Order: sequence, then structure tokens, then C-alpha cells
Amino acid sequence: MARRGDQLREHILWTAKDVFLNLGFERTSMDEVAARAETSKRSLYAHFESKEKLFLAVIALVRDSFLNRLRTPADYSEKPAEALALFCSRYLETLLHQAGIQMCRLSLAETTRFPEGAAQYFDVMFTEVHARLSAYLRTCFGLPARASAEAAQRLLGQLLYPRLLRALFGIDAMAKTLERETAAPSFDLKPIRKAVDELIESLPQR
Repeated sequence: MARRGDQLREHILWTAKDVFLNLGFERTSMDEVAARAETSKRSLYAHFESKEKLFLAVIALVRDSFLNRLRTPADYSEKPAEALALFCSRYLETLLHQAGIQMCRLSLAETTRFPEGAAQYFDVMFTEVHARLSAYLRTCFGLPARASAEAAQRLLGQLLYPRLLRALFGIDAMAKTLERETAAPSFDLKPIRKAVDELIESLPQR
């Protein structure tokens, strides 16, 4: 049965994401996207009037998928230390996954052409994650807004440096598989738990 309407649009977006990641924006053509999506160019243009609009829609798709997959710390455990460790491990593993690194590289490469898209990508991968961590710390530990924001920033800094940079520059190998609900058994949680424990110990007592 042929895909139609919203189902076809979503299928096109997931297909286009893979094409953009494999070929880059410049080398990607609407013909290639239509062929891989097994739809006509007419149907493709009926949903996306240009390659530029398609690219921005892919960024929006990645945003929604990332946030739905990540959720919030409270969704992982009732114990604060465990909730933070599992949330952060899920975040880091997703960010360092092959598709995550490729999308980050693509967004950086197209910042001049799509400054709004780059800003949206930064917002979902960093700003929104910081906001979720900060809100959890504020609620769980009774911190003032500024203190919770600073604590979240410290934790993210420890998580991302230098692992994100090493992955972006191709120094470390990228993970090719990603578990559906939580971090893979092979993912090393020890440094994350250590960072979380140190952060909690540094917080002012209520």
C-alpha cells in the first residue's frame, strides 16, 4: 500500500536525513531523495517546495526525535543520583552515536547557509538538555534558579569535554548502534556516576 499524507511526509524526512548525512547538503539532490524514498518528485515537492525547506524540516525532525528519546531525568529513576546518571549517559551516548556526530558536523558545515537551522540544532542538543537538567536539580535539591543552572552547566562540561570534541574530530570511533530505551550495556557509566556524585556532594545542603 502506497504511503500518503503525513505518513509519506515522515518517510521522506527520515530518508532525506540519511541522504543529507551521507552526501552533505551540497551533493544531495531532490532527485536522489525522491528515488531513495521511492516516491515521485511531484510528491516530494508537494510536501517540501525546496531542498532548503527539506533540510530545515529534517533538523526539526531530529529535534523532536532526540527530545522524545532523551526524556527528563525524573523518567529514569526515583533516586536522584541514579536518575541523573542514566539521563546523562543516555544523552552522551546519543550525542556520540554515529548519526549524532554526523548531524553535528553537517549542521556546523552549513551554519553560514542556515544560521537558523544551526541555532535550532544547538538549542536541542545543548540548551534544552541544560534546561532539563537545571529544572531537575532545582526541583529535586531545592536550588535557586541560578545555582541549578550553574550546577547543570558544570555537569555538562564534565560530560562533553573532551569526548565530544574527540568524536567530532574523528579521534575516537563513533558508536554504530543505539539502544532503544537506555544506554547500551557496553557504555561505561563509571565516569558519569563519578561526575554526578561529585556534583551532588558539592550542592548546598537544604
